[in-house]
Amino acid sequence: MNFGAFIPQGWRLDLAGINRDDHWDTMVNVTRTIENSNYISAWVYDHFHTVPLPTQEPVYEAWTLMAALAAVTDTVRLGQMCTCNSYRNPAYLAKVASSIDVISKGRVEMGIGAGWYDHEYRGYGYPFDKPSIRIGRLKESVEIMRAMWTEDSVTYEGKHYQLDGAMCQPKPVQDPMIPMWIAGGGEKLTLRVAAQYADYTNFGGADIGEFIHKSAVLARHCYEVGRDFSDITRSCNFNVVCAETEAEVEDKLNAIIERARPFIEHKDGQIENLRNMFSGTMGTPEQLVAKLKPWVSAGMGYGIAYFPDAAHDSSSLELFAAEVVPNLG
Repeated sequence: MNFGAFIPQGWRLDLAGINRDDHWDTMVNVTRTIENSNYISAWVYDHFHTVPLPTQEPVYEAWTLMAALAAVTDTVRLGQMCTCNSYRNPAYLAKVASSIDVISKGRVEMGIGAGWYDHEYRGYGYPFDKPSIRIGRLKESVEIMRAMWTEDSVTYEGKHYQLDGAMCQPKPVQDPMIPMWIAGGGEKLTLRVAAQYADYTNFGGADIGEFIHKSAVLARHCYEVGRDFSDITRSCNFNVVCAETEAEVEDKLNAIIERARPFIEHKDGQIENLRNMFSGTMGTPEQLVAKLKPWVSAGMGYGIAYFPDAAHDSSSLELFAAEVVPNLG
């Protein structure tokens, strides 16, 4: 069982209250804490506008951070959960990822999904096509990236993308290619693509019943395409608040809510939604081990933890690494 952790980058209002000039140092410090703890990877989101509501709070771009963090870290793996396929041409993205894999000496994880945040699509002028088209583009993009990382010259004639002699040098350090994480739980299309091409899947923040169900659907697709189901590592994301006592957990959660309140209090139900978001994975180390063990038994091989207070207080992140992760290995 492996664990990674998300870096605060603003998307979930986790840099609120920190001066802009201190954002980069904050992100680097959290990433180095992740690197020096029991996590094997550090992750960013790929978004432009904040959630749960679009605000004027800063959000740092995912692949810019990948390149910058590659240069200031040594061992931690670097991933995106997940890159929105619609936002970049796949041949260009393959080139970017390959370059950063070299900069990082082979530490990139390629997370990719079909995209969903329609407010960003409209804001940035991307067409928000129906799911079948977005997932069709995802499939072609994965095929293009795999070819760009392994072939000298790529010609591709797809429904959505066409290439004529595209070259990608340097090739990634990782052989034969950068690990591919295909994110999303669409049962007819997305999980079919995952069965064909994924090294890892990510079902987002699913509950355990949904995780078990999606796993069964993925297994069926694997059987149909002739893929060994056990070749694919299944992962999920968890929103975590961790402290030594239940009282400290509640104090941490209240501080998180108070930092977010100015941005969301005008929207009915958002404060309660924020509290409920952490209800399943908040607690003492012993409580969190008990809550997460069933996931391991259900076949989850990789968890990615989001600590909403990491930019302000790294104690949840560090305590989880020291006392929860080793007991789930």
